[in-house]
Amino acid sequence: MGTQEHRARAGQGPVTIAIVTVSDSRTPDTDTNRRYIEQRMSELGHVVAAYRLIRDEPEQVAAALDELTALPEVRLVIFNGGTGISPRDTTYDVISRILEKPLPGFGELFRMLSYQEVGAAAMLSRATAGVYRKTLVFSTPGSPNAVQVALEKLILPEINHLAWEVVRK
Repeated sequence: MGTQEHRARAGQGPVTIAIVTVSDSRTPDTDTNRRYIEQRMSELGHVVAAYRLIRDEPEQVAAALDELTALPEVRLVIFNGGTGISPRDTTYDVISRILEKPLPGFGELFRMLSYQEVGAAAMLSRATAGVYRKTLVFSTPGSPNAVQVALEKLILPEINHLAWEVVRK
């Protein structure tokens, strides 16, 4: 079965998601990434069921991942922030250790697309994705442009296909 047939079987129904913003400085009022993701998901008929704003502390990242993937309705969790290489960036480290089925293509494609916009600095991104507890997990950099690139060019074009693949028998 080819990609097109998989997409057709996946349908276009709503996917329920959760958003996690990882930031030591943002507040719910200044979290533009949350507003952008919620707006785009809503426009396309998807549902945002949960939102967390956490600090980039390994315990908080792990707790948010465990809590949100335990919600039966949530099929996809989007983390934004904490993917760089500074000492405070620990999101990637936590998520990459927990993923049961990594999707290395997401990070590779994200960095390729980023390279077209920011040049060699794209190599500093540790964007990653995979499956944990039959839930899709995406982790993107926290810049609004990075969130937009990941969402528009990678996640949204395949969201129904991805969600279907994770739960099909």
